[in-house]
Amino acid sequence: MDTLFHISLPCTDIKQTTNFYKNIIESKIGRTSENWVDVNLFGHQVTFTKAGKFNFNNPNYVFEGKILPSFHFGVIVEMDKWSELYAKLNGLDLEVVNQATFLSNKKGEHLSFFVKDPNGYMIEFKCFKNKSDIFLK
Repeated sequence: MDTLFHISLPCTDIKQTTNFYKNIIESKIGRTSENWVDVNLFGHQVTFTKAGKFNFNNPNYVFEGKILPSFHFGVIVEMDKWSELYAKLNGLDLEVVNQATFLSNKKGEHLSFFVKDPNGYMIEFKCFKNKSDIFLK
């Protein structure tokens, strides 16, 4: 059964957050209020609530020799969408962590890049070489 995820995250500014996800990532915006917004991120629900900055003690980890943000969320997209997003976001004045291939020639091989949203959250966009490898051990 295909299921969707929902995550709720604090944010500092509802208008900036809505603008970023609607106009830059090109996600659809769902229900909104003065203090929260629902974002349709590739069919998954991300709710941002106005709460201010959140402090994380361990901001990074190392995987395959690359420093990655420990706190992040992301979506798995098809290669054409991944390439389109990477080209678009990398061409804007955003903090984009350059693309990398992880688990090369192994189960779970995928392309990945991260972009920072207006709240300081890192969003990962992944594209698997073989979609069937997503949950393989």
